[in-house]
Formats: sequence, C-alpha cells, structure tokens
Amino acid sequence: MDEKKLRDEEENLSEETKSLISSLPSDIDCYGIKMFKYQGCWYDKHILQSVLNFQRGFQTQETDIVVASFLKAGTTWLKALTFTIVQRSKHLLDDDDHPLLSHNPHELVPFIEFDLYLKASSPDFTKFLATSSSPRLFSTHMSFDALQVPFKESPCKIVYVSRNVKDVLVSLWHFNKSHKGVAWGGENNDVEKCTLEDLFESFCSGITFFGPFWDQVLSYWRGSLEDPKHVLFMRYEELKAEPYAQIKRLAEFLECPFTEEEEQSGMVKKILELCSLRSLSGLEVNKTGRRWTGVELKSFYRRGEVGDSKNYLTPDMETRLDMIIEEKLEGSGLKF
Repeated sequence: MDEKKLRDEEENLSEETKSLISSLPSDIDCYGIKMFKYQGCWYDKHILQSVLNFQRGFQTQETDIVVASFLKAGTTWLKALTFTIVQRSKHLLDDDDHPLLSHNPHELVPFIEFDLYLKASSPDFTKFLATSSSPRLFSTHMSFDALQVPFKESPCKIVYVSRNVKDVLVSLWHFNKSHKGVAWGGENNDVEKCTLEDLFESFCSGITFFGPFWDQVLSYWRGSLEDPKHVLFMRYEELKAEPYAQIKRLAEFLECPFTEEEEQSGMVKKILELCSLRSLSGLEVNKTGRRWTGVELKSFYRRGEVGDSKNYLTPDMETRLDMIIEEKLEGSGLKF
C-alpha cells in the first residue's frame, strides 16, 4: 500500500480510536490483515472504528429487530426470511415487485458495522428499506456483548442463527476465495494465497473477523437463556431440517405469528419458496449484481448444505475442532 493511501485510511480513524488501538492486543490473520482485540473480539481497525461509532451513537427504538450471526452461518437466508415475515402485510408475496425479487437481502437489511457505521458516525437509515420505517430491521456479526452496549435496556428483538463451526469454516474459505481483488482490511490482499489450512489455523487460534467463533456463539446462547423473550437462538441445521416449524417459531418470537387463515392459504410455504437458495440464487440481481464493497452477490449463494465440510477437512482437522468446541462449550449446555 502506498503512503498516501495509508495516510488517507488513518485519517478516517478518530484520534480516540487511534489512541485505543495503540493499547489493544494485536495480531495478523491468515490474510495478512492486522487485527485488534477489543472487548474480547477481533476486528481490523476500520471495523473497530465502526463498532465504536455504533456503540457511542446508536439510538434504539422499542420495535427494533436485529438479525445476528457469525460469518457464513446462514445470514443471507435469515435476513430474507425475517424481512419477508415482518413485511408481509406491506409487501405481498404474490406481488411482482416484491423487494426480494429485485434486491439482495443484504441490500434490504443493512449490516450495522459494514453498511451503516463504517464510514459515518450518524448514518442515514432511510437509505435501506428495512430501516426506513418501524419496525427497523438490522443485521450484525458483532458479539452479543458488543451489541448490548446500546441495546441493553431496549425491549428490541434479537435473532441469532448458529451453524456448525466446520461448515462455517469451509463456507467462509470458499466465500473469501471468490473475491480476488476485493479490498479486505483496507488493503488489496490476495485472498487466494490463504489456504484452507491457513484459515483453519486462524479459526483454531480465534483470530478471525468477529472471532473467536465459540465466544460469539456462547454470548448469544447465554443471552437467549437469560432473556428468551428478547433473544432467540436458532440453528442453521434445524432451519434446514424443519423449515416450516422454524419460521413459525421465528414469527411467533417476533410477535407477528401466522394466522390460521395465512397457514391455510399456504403463506408459510410461499415464504419458504421465495427465500429458498434455489429461488434467490436464480434471480438476475443475485447472478450479476455486486455489493458496494465489490463482492459479487452470487458468492452469497453456494451450496448451503449441512455437513459439506467433510468433503474438505481432514479427519485430524475435524478432531481438533471437535476438541476445541468441546472444551470451550463445556458446562454451557450448548452442543453442536
């Protein structure tokens, strides 16, 4: 990176953040990005600035909904499902102009730390359909503890989706591998140089964006046990195995349950079809579009299968992850 670009990036950081960064533990991830550990989580300097902007400036509303997840844990699917359920009275499923037919779920439901606060301390929520009116719908990869700074006293609803760490790891590797030339951590890192083995080591050490994985999952698990009315813990594998029952559960948690008439009319099945991997990946917007970061929208839709990691991880890698998860989750009641 040239000196001018480096100076420009540093100018985007507040003096307070620069001072904070100098005092934080740091390390380099498998992509060569310098990471900083803040409140138990790893971020690069830009995401850290965004998290701080959010924690200092976000004003909650009682009806806010937050869709949370670790990277590649079912985020796109849960965004689509939650948006469609909450907005079903505004946007009828049979409408030819339903927002999901012309917009990627990430364009409708903004990430707090990427889309809103990355470049602004007071973002314009009206730019996104899901945050322009009540109930506002946000998403995040932050931990429950980081999210709780402004939300602690709020009656908002938080929906977290977890996924088996092995499938998350393999899905993230494929996702990042497809982004040659896309800026990561403010630098044009060659993501193709990072092997699956490299990413595996980063995962095991916990030094990944928003990691360690197990700490984040545990934060939401404990939050759901302590306050089940406001925090819902969902599993990707259960969504795949019993989607009908799970989105009914989601709608009930969000206090917009399906009526008997809606169920009889086939609305639940229509939502599942509209939000399915097959349906969304086949839309023109998701075949050709890009995020503002340069990421191709089609990269958000790969296979979505449970257990696909077995085709990529060695038995030794699987055993090592199993041992780490067993150790980290011991006594929590949470199992994968």
